[in-house]
Amino acid sequence: MGDVGVGDMNDRQGAPEKGTGAWGQAILAFVLFGVVAGGLWLQDAFAGPGTDSGPATCSTSDDASPAPRKRVSGAQLCTALNRKDLPKLVGTPLEEAEYATGSESESRWASGTKTITPEAKVELESHTVQISASYDDLPVAESIDYLGAGAQSRTVLGHKAVLYSGRTIAISFRLDGGDATSGPGGVARHLLVASDTKDKGDTYDLVIWREDRLPPDDAALFRIAEKVLPTLPGWKSG
Repeated sequence: MGDVGVGDMNDRQGAPEKGTGAWGQAILAFVLFGVVAGGLWLQDAFAGPGTDSGPATCSTSDDASPAPRKRVSGAQLCTALNRKDLPKLVGTPLEEAEYATGSESESRWASGTKTITPEAKVELESHTVQISASYDDLPVAESIDYLGAGAQSRTVLGHKAVLYSGRTIAISFRLDGGDATSGPGGVARHLLVASDTKDKGDTYDLVIWREDRLPPDDAALFRIAEKVLPTLPGWKSG
């Protein structure tokens, strides 16, 4: 585990930056980080079983209200994403999940609107994979206009999708008590997919990034999407 380096002042990769534009609440990414101290991973202290005791199992967070009924929960997203074959889908078959969690994050906007976003994350040694669900009634076909010039229209199992890039946040801590520093990290690749073939507005956002900050493999992102998405509640194949 660990997206944040401690002690030697070396930046390690953080999580995709959260950006919203005129489209408001439709595309959410998360600041996710772990801690490394004195060269020791603190996986066992904070995240349950690590590689020494087998693949990680999903943990859950009570930081926000549960997802409304008829909507996928963070726990369900984690169960679907934390597959035994996830390392193979990522392209690193000799690795296994070191950390897995699901939660519902809560956002309150100036208008008074409250948004609950189910999300999950699974960390391998070399990669991190995230997935979130959005119920903001913004079709994928309309989202592409807000995702930057590099956004590309795609299709996943007959569902409209958009492939686009985000930037992670790198965070460094100092053991001497100095201030933490942050800056741009590596590239995160996103695949935004409509949950139904009619693109009515409910979406899943699948994200992958590498701990070494090299660009992740788009083919891995599509392999994961094709295996994970059909197992989620609310996914409609026709």
